[in-house]
Amino acid sequence: MKRRVLFVAEAVTLAHVTRALALSRTLDPAAYEVCHAWDPRYNELIGEPPSPYVPIRTIPRARFAAALARGTPIYQGPDLRRYVADDLALIERFRPDVVVGDFRLSLDVSARLAGVRYLTVTNGYWSPFAQVLPPVPDITLTRLVGVRLAQRLFDHGQHAVSRWHGRAYRELRRHHGLPPGPADVRYAYTRADTTLYADLPELVPVVDLPPEHHFVGPVTWSPDLPCPQWWDELPEDRPVVYVTLGSSGLAPLLARVLSALADLPVTVVAATAGRPAPARVPANARVAAMLPAARMLPRAVLAIGNGGSPSAYQALAAGVPVLGICDNLDQYLNMSLVERAGAGWLLRGGRASVTAIRDAVRRALSDEAARVRAGSSRPPSISTTPRPASAPPSPEPPVSGSPVDGTARPPWRSRRAPRR
Repeated sequence: MKRRVLFVAEAVTLAHVTRALALSRTLDPAAYEVCHAWDPRYNELIGEPPSPYVPIRTIPRARFAAALARGTPIYQGPDLRRYVADDLALIERFRPDVVVGDFRLSLDVSARLAGVRYLTVTNGYWSPFAQVLPPVPDITLTRLVGVRLAQRLFDHGQHAVSRWHGRAYRELRRHHGLPPGPADVRYAYTRADTTLYADLPELVPVVDLPPEHHFVGPVTWSPDLPCPQWWDELPEDRPVVYVTLGSSGLAPLLARVLSALADLPVTVVAATAGRPAPARVPANARVAAMLPAARMLPRAVLAIGNGGSPSAYQALAAGVPVLGICDNLDQYLNMSLVERAGAGWLLRGGRASVTAIRDAVRRALSDEAARVRAGSSRPPSISTTPRPASAPPSPEPPVSGSPVDGTARPPWRSRRAPRR
């Protein structure tokens, strides 16, 4: 009998949807029956979702972005209670053996109420067991007092802010008769029967990791598209710089990046992730809504992104160093670790003028050692470019950061963890 697996993604960014989609595609359809659920806002970019697919509600993207910019909590109590009701209806409809969530934080409650095993997919730098010093992101505080003072205040008030951001989740658990749990919001981000970190364990330092927490390695996604016609017509004597700022990068930033690179001896290929293309595209740049990154990155000498983990790991998998122009805390956390590993550079979004971007790119292009380090740290990842129909089924997700070779035991086959 097939195991029934429900994948639920919180579509506040494209990355959460594609990561859930990527993981679902690794499952053998002969052994698993899979259902997908997320807000349909990105379906035009990723293509028709695999069937069965159930659309669910997610808060507006603009509201999510505004909360990140202010540094205020993303969700309020009514949001989470409505999510739990939607989750329970979805679980009742599909009756899964296990639910896999990507940033659908309400599942911490709804899966428990339904008595269904719950796996959450997240990043290791959000773990309460991670030894990571968070850089202050570009929030209202940073813009008011400057980075140096904002960092001092951020460090000093970190625990209080974490409690503030975690309050709605604790109240949700109390509302449904569950213990509220620790005040630290990172527990809300990572609490599940099994927690899967989509990172390299070598990149994220952790201590005393519980046995139900596993590093599964990077999970990257690339659209199943052919290279554009202009790809084979690019000049051979100029290095290629690949640019994608994703769905959560700063909206006006792509035009600034293209302007910064316009006078450099490079060819720029850029994906807008469905956002409108800049009104002016320099002669040395080619722009498309979506590009097959997995096919194009191996030719690049530098990748420029928003610093988020999916695009950064995708570049590193191709042996390409990363310039991350960061805005929110998730991007700062990830890119600070990539920079510490010597495989990329962090540029603050609030300081990313045309001149600053151009200078950073010049330094990056001249740093041979970074390219060597990026090449030597190519992470084994769960490949998400759709396989040909004649290919054998993909192996199941690994544990402990091992490559996807079919030898690892999937976490949901392990003995059922006690409810907390």
